[in-house]
Order: sequence, then C-alpha cells, then structure tokens
Amino acid sequence: MTSAILRLHHDCAALGTRLFTLSVIDRAAALTRRAYTSDPVAYPAHGTKPMPDDAWFAHCVRAGQPFVANSPAAFKALFPDHAQITAMGLGAALNVPLRRDGLVVATVNLLAETGHFTPERLEAYLALCHGAEAALLSDPALA
Repeated sequence: MTSAILRLHHDCAALGTRLFTLSVIDRAAALTRRAYTSDPVAYPAHGTKPMPDDAWFAHCVRAGQPFVANSPAAFKALFPDHAQITAMGLGAALNVPLRRDGLVVATVNLLAETGHFTPERLEAYLALCHGAEAALLSDPALA
C-alpha cells in the first residue's frame, strides 16, 4: 500500500468520511474486491461484493460517473450490504470511479452520515480523488 492511499484516506476523513474503502473491479467474476479499508473488522481487505449489471454498475462503472446517495433509501436497492451500512450509523455513500486507459478499474468508496455529500463537499471529495488517481492506480493493491 502506498502513501497515496493513506493520504487520501486521511484527507477524506478530515472532510467527514467515516468509512473509506478502495475496491478493484473484476468484470470477469462480476464482483468488486476490497483492496483497502479503514475498518478491517466490518469491511476486511480482500472482501468481495457482487457486482450485478444494475443501475449502479451502469452509472459508476460503465459510464464512469461518481455515484452519490445521500440517504439509505437511495442506495438500499443497489447495495447488498445496506443493512450493515445503516447499522453502522452510515446513511450516505459516494463511489468515485478510477480509470486506467479509459476503463473503470477501481472505485474509491466513501460513507458518512445521511445527507453528508452536499454539492460543496462532493466537489471537494472529487478533487481529492481525481488528484490522487494516478498515484492510487500505481499501487500494486489496485493492479
């Protein structure tokens, strides 16, 4: 793990993120694999989640657009672990796609309290993630 991951985690936490993970996209297996986590008990590194071809996949992976959900209702149908997320007191999610050669290969996943991702905060998080993208993608954990 590089200092770029730790720095981005620290910077996102300073903005109010309570759970920070990085996931690698495995299209062949139709899943995401956690490469980094701020909470190894609840969300261990190398844990996986199914990646069905749903609205989240179309928006975040296929179109390469950040996914923002500011309430549990907005992500419940798309996140198979929604009950675990809300049980942790988290109610807002932001997934920022990372691209290599134009293809989304990983996502930065940020969770916080309901309503957290205001337009101003969203702009700040996107600037942090995009600014760190090259360094993050050079990390062997995201290979």
